[in-house]
Amino acid sequence: MTITEKVAYLKGLADGLAIDTEKSKEGKLISVMIDILEEMGMSIEDLEENATALGEELDAVSDDLADVEEAVFGDDDEDEDDECCCDEDEDFFEVECPNCEQPLVIDEDVLEAGVIECPNCHSQFAVSDEDEDGCGCGCGCDHEDEE
Repeated sequence: MTITEKVAYLKGLADGLAIDTEKSKEGKLISVMIDILEEMGMSIEDLEENATALGEELDAVSDDLADVEEAVFGDDDEDEDDECCCDEDEDFFEVECPNCEQPLVIDEDVLEAGVIECPNCHSQFAVSDEDEDGCGCGCGCDHEDEE
């Protein structure tokens, strides 16, 4: 039973009790309270309808956004494990300070300079673009097999 149905039932009860709404102070009060409850019930129903409509519109917008994301970004889930990180164009690299072991993010210019000063411990150390595997990306893959 909805709120408006409950208010209508309450109004019917008040009418069935033959409450004098013109001479009795209590009757006037009950009549005004029922009218207010009736308005509140209608407002709540309107709000519920609006919330349902907004939810449906939000779902449609979400679906449209998913379509746009698919068109713009493509399907990134395919073959992520098969790709080497060397294929990505990264402008930033992460290195670790040999003194304080603080991870640092540097750009290509600092990498080309070859020396960096740690902002944490202020020690200077050399950086290079090649790792132990010799590929320069740190991925550990064997790039000679790919060629």
